[in-house]
Amino acid sequence: MRILHVSDCYLPRLGGIEVQVADLVRMQRAAGHTVEVATATGGERLAGVQRIVSRMPFDLPVHPFGGGHLTRLMAALRPDVVHVHAGAVSPFAWMGLRAAVRGGFPTVVTVHSMWDPVTRGLYRALRWGFEWQRWGLVATTVSEAAARPIRAVAGRRVPVRVVSNGLDVSGWRPGDAGPVGAGAVGEVAVGEVAVGEVAVGEDDAFRDAGGVHVVAVGRLAPRKHPVRLLKVLESVRHRLPSTVPLRATIAGDGPARGAMERFLRLHGMAGWVRLPGRLTRDEIKEVLAGADVFVSPAPRESFGIAALEARAAGVPVVARAESGVADFVHTGKEGLLGRSAEDLVAAVVRLARDRELRERIAAHNRATEPVECSWPVVLKGFDEVYEEAVRLRPST
Repeated sequence: MRILHVSDCYLPRLGGIEVQVADLVRMQRAAGHTVEVATATGGERLAGVQRIVSRMPFDLPVHPFGGGHLTRLMAALRPDVVHVHAGAVSPFAWMGLRAAVRGGFPTVVTVHSMWDPVTRGLYRALRWGFEWQRWGLVATTVSEAAARPIRAVAGRRVPVRVVSNGLDVSGWRPGDAGPVGAGAVGEVAVGEVAVGEVAVGEDDAFRDAGGVHVVAVGRLAPRKHPVRLLKVLESVRHRLPSTVPLRATIAGDGPARGAMERFLRLHGMAGWVRLPGRLTRDEIKEVLAGADVFVSPAPRESFGIAALEARAAGVPVVARAESGVADFVHTGKEGLLGRSAEDLVAAVVRLARDRELRERIAAHNRATEPVECSWPVVLKGFDEVYEEAVRLRPST
């Protein structure tokens, strides 16, 4: 099959969408498909990657005339299906969507983010203005939590399927020395933690302190709620007896790092909470090998690739029940879920105090793979979605 992926963001930019699209391209090529990528992200020339780039402030992946370029590219490539990848706001992807529909190509659009009320309002307005629900699209997203608001806006005329993000789950199993991460193409990060930066491993004093080790991995951005995570950890420590010491590692970097450092200083937490910065995938795997609990605090996490990596590594996961993590973590089996920050505090306290529960969940996670997130299952899911898009293509 000839597949054209259209994405605002792509390598060498690093992030969740970029990593997943790059890996999907790699895996589809390995499966025998002919795959091209069209992107508004600049960078080095890569085989099969068409960079439609314009000079924009801050190197934003936007092209004011991208629609025309994409229309000509599709006419030249004649793909069997156009697969568009969108975040909350993706003008280049929207241009690709319109170009594919006008060209009569079967079209799939994957929404990689969780739609908030503002985004839902935007797409309702676009529905009224363009009637995109009549275009014969098939939509996918990465979790049931992310699918619900899309279905509410799209209505019955647009199928919204769930196809998980992909992960090389065997690479994260404890003791596996092989390559890790669905991730990765070259030096690409997983969990939105970039690779190739200076990383700080655990120092001996921190490691030897023992106690319950709580880990989080992800971009330190406000939408990920990193300061709320620190408040959760502070509350957990206050509720634990002195006989159960607590330490935490929060790996990643981003615009909220300064606020987190100020919070740690103000609340006297710097001695037991580490912010090692951006870690390589091997370093993340090493941190997870010494973790007792993994925490994903964001309620609007559309999927949670870092939480999936922790689950695959055998670590009990604590996360929000309304997030996409709930697709592969169930309370009492792979971890504990809660609907508020207070619930997360209670869950971490419970796991910290109940070693038997912690070890039972860890043993389950080590013994069972999240098969629905493995690449063979993900590729099969997209193959089925492509076939559906071909059937739904409006007759011309």
